[in-house]
Amino acid sequence: MKIAIGSDHAGYALKQLIVEHLEQQGYSVNDIGTHSTESTDYPQYGRAAAEEIVSGRADRGILICGTGVGISIAANKVAGIRAVVCSDPLTAELSVRHNNTNILALGARIVGDELAKYLVDHWLQAKFEGGRHLRRVREIEPEHGK
Repeated sequence: MKIAIGSDHAGYALKQLIVEHLEQQGYSVNDIGTHSTESTDYPQYGRAAAEEIVSGRADRGILICGTGVGISIAANKVAGIRAVVCSDPLTAELSVRHNNTNILALGARIVGDELAKYLVDHWLQAKFEGGRHLRRVREIEPEHGK
């Protein structure tokens, strides 16, 4: 599985930890930035990770900013993206099982390092259940209302 990962400056340290964690588990990781703690704007990284997924260059994405909220909103502006902000493992798992989320957003100021790794693991191991959930996921796609 290919994972696109990105963060702003607030999420940089946690991103580095998650990259190492993923690589140790054998995942292919595309770090789209930022590459320092110098102040930067989260929307560019949210959008870049989303574009990696919709283009097929990545299977899933992980985004990190201070709260996870801003960067997830930016990613969700890209058609076909279902980004979720999580701070507990049940939400991470159910977001995939029921909503087929393709981006996990974390708040570096909200979750600690070990919890972040635990959330990533739960989210990546979850599988979409389909069935009635597929119908609902299709209803939220932009082309559904056209």
